[in-house]
Amino acid sequence: MRLPSLFRRTPFRLTLLFLALFAAAASAVLAYVYFASASEARARAEADVRAETSVLTALYRTRGVDVLNQALVERVTKRSPYLYLLMRADGSKITGDLSVTERTPAGTTNAQPTNVSPIENYRGGEQWATFRFTDTDAAGNVVRNQALGVQVTLSGGEMLLVAQDLGDTERYLSRLTQALWAAMGMVLLLGAGGGLILSRNVEQAMGRLNRVVTAVQEGDLKARVEVRRSGDELDELGAGLNAMLDRLQASMASIRHAGDAIAHDLRSPLTRMRAKLEVALIDAEAGKIDGVDALQLSLGEADELLKTFNTVLAIARLQAAAGRTPDPEKFDAGSLAADMAELYEPAAEDKGLEFSAEIESGLMIEANRPFLAQALANVIDNAIKYTPAGGAVMLRARRRSSGDIEFSITDTGPGVPAADRDRVVERFVRLDNSRTEPGSGLGLSLVAAVLEAHGGRVQLDEGPGEYGGFGPGLRVALILPAAAP
Repeated sequence: MRLPSLFRRTPFRLTLLFLALFAAAASAVLAYVYFASASEARARAEADVRAETSVLTALYRTRGVDVLNQALVERVTKRSPYLYLLMRADGSKITGDLSVTERTPAGTTNAQPTNVSPIENYRGGEQWATFRFTDTDAAGNVVRNQALGVQVTLSGGEMLLVAQDLGDTERYLSRLTQALWAAMGMVLLLGAGGGLILSRNVEQAMGRLNRVVTAVQEGDLKARVEVRRSGDELDELGAGLNAMLDRLQASMASIRHAGDAIAHDLRSPLTRMRAKLEVALIDAEAGKIDGVDALQLSLGEADELLKTFNTVLAIARLQAAAGRTPDPEKFDAGSLAADMAELYEPAAEDKGLEFSAEIESGLMIEANRPFLAQALANVIDNAIKYTPAGGAVMLRARRRSSGDIEFSITDTGPGVPAADRDRVVERFVRLDNSRTEPGSGLGLSLVAAVLEAHGGRVQLDEGPGEYGGFGPGLRVALILPAAAP
């Protein structure tokens, strides 16, 4: 039979385990307390009995049996804490206050008891024993208490038994045991109740989590866990799950947007490529053009499509890194900036632009060099592409006052309006003034993805302003954390 879910929860099972361990430990402590108390009481009683016996035997040696008998009578009359029994050599009673069952040897009809000592099989000398004797309590009830005593043989053949009543000790140990068992029972009861309450609370919290997981499995990405603001680990788990779902929802929305945008942006180049192939086929059949030229044009269009797909895949890889730099290496950012300046300076001069660079050395960063080089290439390429002839492009690499490393590319082109600067780093976003130039609208998206994967950021600001028919320009800063020393 399957147990209710409340009893199958891990907190309840752990509670039962801890209760079992506590019960075992409490039982061990109880046993120790009981036996230690009993041993202490027995040792104390033995010492007292031994001292009393020494006094009485000394009295016997010095003054004889009659004086000893008289002393015992006086002690019994005064309700001494000890029990006494003085016997003749044959075991018959002389005096004493011990009440025991007198025994008569089997097979005899002699009414005279032959031994009244509670110590059986006495072999002479000093012999200790624990036995029970008959007594009455304060209410007049007959009880059988336990006593600890010693029996010795006196020099004249008489035997003396001195014992101490352990009834009070037994009653104390009994009350102590009952109190400990009652306390342990209460703890077990309260612990089981606490385990049930804890298990119920955990079941309710986990139920909220499971409902959200089930809803997400069924396709509802808007489902979220209710966070109670208690600050416990379940709230932390719920907040983490909500953050994961937010990221998942954003990723799914980005994927849907990217799919729609790819389908939209690729429609035109695919249509154009098909039209060019048709025209090339017709011209080739009519002998107007060389078929090789037509194929080269088509291959160029196909290369643009592949470039778009590769850029989208690169962005996806960077976003999948979730803020972790893929394949990082430590290098000087100044050397990378110098390489990019050397690569793009001829292209700027061919367009009639003034290209300059200001690069500091010793700018150590830990990054993926190919990805970072691609990001710089995209920004520099955009600056050269959109800056009219006669303008200027400036590349800088420096250390900021905060310690971060900054690449900045400043141009004197038309710039980006302040209202559009946050939007241009999104996928497939192209402003109206850039429609005349070829492109897919993925360049700055890749730059933003690269900087995010490296723990950095992209910052767009206005350039040097309008001057001589140029401007206001654009300044794009790529800010990265410096490498740890």
